[in-house]
Amino acid sequence: MGKIVDKFSDTAEVVIYGGSCYDFVKTIPDQSITLIITSPPYNIGKKYEEKSSLSEYYHKQEEIIDECVRILADNGSICWQIGNFVESSEIIPLDIFLYPIFQKHGLKLRNRIVWQFGHGLHASKRFSGRYETILWFTKTDSYIFNLDAVRVPQKYPQKKHFKGPKAGELSCNPLGKNPSDIWDIPNVKNNHVEKTIHPCQFPIELVERLVLALTNEKDTVFDPFLGVGSTSVAAIKNKRRGIGCEIKEEYYAIAVERTKLAMNGKLKTRPMNKPVYDPENPKITLEYEWKIASIQADLFSKQFAYGVAK
Repeated sequence: MGKIVDKFSDTAEVVIYGGSCYDFVKTIPDQSITLIITSPPYNIGKKYEEKSSLSEYYHKQEEIIDECVRILADNGSICWQIGNFVESSEIIPLDIFLYPIFQKHGLKLRNRIVWQFGHGLHASKRFSGRYETILWFTKTDSYIFNLDAVRVPQKYPQKKHFKGPKAGELSCNPLGKNPSDIWDIPNVKNNHVEKTIHPCQFPIELVERLVLALTNEKDTVFDPFLGVGSTSVAAIKNKRRGIGCEIKEEYYAIAVERTKLAMNGKLKTRPMNKPVYDPENPKITLEYEWKIASIQADLFSKQFAYGVAK
């Protein structure tokens, strides 16, 4: 097992820096990171952030995004997961607000992924918010995209052509279907197996899908706002190198602990693609482990690139 270090290293399996990402990112060499994925503060007054004016927030985000573009490899991706700024029941979608920063660098927006979830705060003056977005940018047109590694089970996996030259053959991809740009993944609430003290932590399966699709084994994944370590965990679970920063001491300590457990194969996580629990049909969820997981296990244990199995 490797060890966790607290200074940038191009050979360490995991780097977790206990301090400001604005300081640490300056120690990372140009074009050395394959995937940058993060969920920055939303400037809504959570206990881990200091609320500021939207102008100040924009410029702080611009400062770290500028550095992220510098360190991103030419075949790499940036995934900025963000929600809404809310004030007096008025929302400002932060992905749209921050888009010009990425645009000025000439990054190419490949998807605006909608992450929907079933639980959250209940609004009384508007419809309750149950989604956030992930902006997936690439630096060039030559980027890593391993679709086969993240396919999900087909709705009708045995469906076949009933006429024509392909009659009797499968009409769908036997490896599964494209997961699309709307992802139904439970957010981490009190009964979630991954729950820590962090109020807004990443579900690991959300990060894993991006890690598997947008990097290859041994590539480096960086999260400037690491929180309790979901990104470093997802990287380690899938044989990637993980780098992250966390300024809050209590979150930093948890990130280190969770990453160590993941390195030892002892961290409990929600399996990828596990169906969202349906109280009216719980059997589907309970049967998942022995039915769907066995089919997908072979898929996720292999490397795929651009639709061709290696």
